[in-house]
Amino acid sequence: MAGRIRQRILSGMRPTGRLHLGHLHGVLENWKRLQETYDCYFLVADWHALTTNYEHPQEIPSNIEEMVLDWLAVGIDPDKVTLFIQSEVKEHAELHLLLSMITPVSWLERNPTYKEQQQQLKEKDLATFGFLGYPVLQAADIIMYKANRVPVGVDQLPHLELSREIARRFNYLYGDIFPIPESMLTEVPKLPGLDGRKMSKSYDNSIFLSDSPEVVRKKISTMITDVERPRMKDPGDPENRCIAFKLHQLYLSPERLDVIVSECKAAKRGCAACKKELAEAIICKMAPIWQKRKVLAADPERVKAILADGAERARKVAQSTMAQVRSALWNRHVR
Repeated sequence: MAGRIRQRILSGMRPTGRLHLGHLHGVLENWKRLQETYDCYFLVADWHALTTNYEHPQEIPSNIEEMVLDWLAVGIDPDKVTLFIQSEVKEHAELHLLLSMITPVSWLERNPTYKEQQQQLKEKDLATFGFLGYPVLQAADIIMYKANRVPVGVDQLPHLELSREIARRFNYLYGDIFPIPESMLTEVPKLPGLDGRKMSKSYDNSIFLSDSPEVVRKKISTMITDVERPRMKDPGDPENRCIAFKLHQLYLSPERLDVIVSECKAAKRGCAACKKELAEAIICKMAPIWQKRKVLAADPERVKAILADGAERARKVAQSTMAQVRSALWNRHVR
């Protein structure tokens, strides 16, 4: 309908390392779809990166550069979305501070990922105020732009619910300033890494978006497939036992997939041949992304300009929001 106001979406990523195929299929392809029909704000969450990487802040600038190159190369369009670095919009810090004044500590302590991440990242000292309070900063990121929807996987619903509770509490205390953001459930495929565990930077089992064709071939050649099929003459069961089959489903045509499954079950095709075909299929689909990334990497000033323009657009919205917040907070509750 002509003139219809687009709903607004806020999403982001922490610049903690290179992006891999899991990010591509779990997040970026969804962002590409959303940018066609929503008013999208995609932020580089560099302050959030400090919650777990505060001892190595020097790594964050290069991580930002690499991550933004991946976003743009995949097809995130700065003419359609507002793409910016969180710390370039200082209003996020102010709103975070104000929200922290009204957020009960008990809400933060019951956050399901708080103790879970402390267990998973035992090598890091996460007994910090910043780590405990990161959901407050996350809430500030979302409601700053009065986002109507936030794309999340099922496991992230508790995080968004906490943001919703904080927004409700602010509205109850000071008046209806913020819309309560709704979840937009997204299907996040659990992409297997080279060792069969979930693809993750932490496990050193990832195929990165910036890997070269040679590196992709080498990595796929080492990937675990069907541990119950030690010889080619043994019949395989790719749908149920082959760790690489999820990648085959993403990168091969249904027709080609049917042939591979049939030949594997009949012991007419070995795992080495399957992995070779998979590697070439990944390389074929990644080629346009690699080419665009190469062009962007050769023009760093263009990338800086995109981020500066996005920060300026985001800042205008944030300044307007904070003017409303200050008015609601101080005008109504001056003692």
